[in-house]
Amino acid sequence: MARVGIIKNWLARWTQFRKDSTARDTDGARAETLAARYLQARGISIVQRNFRVRGGEIDLIARDGDITVFVEVRLRRSAVFGGALASITPGKRRRLILAARCWLTRAHKRGGRLGNIRFDYVLLDQLSPDGIEWIRNAFTMD
Repeated sequence: MARVGIIKNWLARWTQFRKDSTARDTDGARAETLAARYLQARGISIVQRNFRVRGGEIDLIARDGDITVFVEVRLRRSAVFGGALASITPGKRRRLILAARCWLTRAHKRGGRLGNIRFDYVLLDQLSPDGIEWIRNAFTMD
């Protein structure tokens, strides 16, 4: 009988975890959509969303004139742990650079014109365009 209780407890925690994960995923997608619209309203064209490779992901890849822009979008509703900017760790930057290098390699193989690159952050403290902060040239590949 004790096993049944353990299994029910585990199942209840797993179900709650999945609900929380789905809500986060939905909020993340909404934040990326808001960020894309915000950038487009400022003359930035979105080339690709959610580029993933083993070891890294880029939320938005865009063009600003002849510059390829890799954009990390962060939503943090609370500043308890430092807010959206503080959540971008050195490890996260390394994973962004890895993904950017992969994207650039693939684009070059397809004959794409690469030009200059930059890394931007779009930070949100709410799911509203009013709470957007755009940081251009947030870091470099060096």
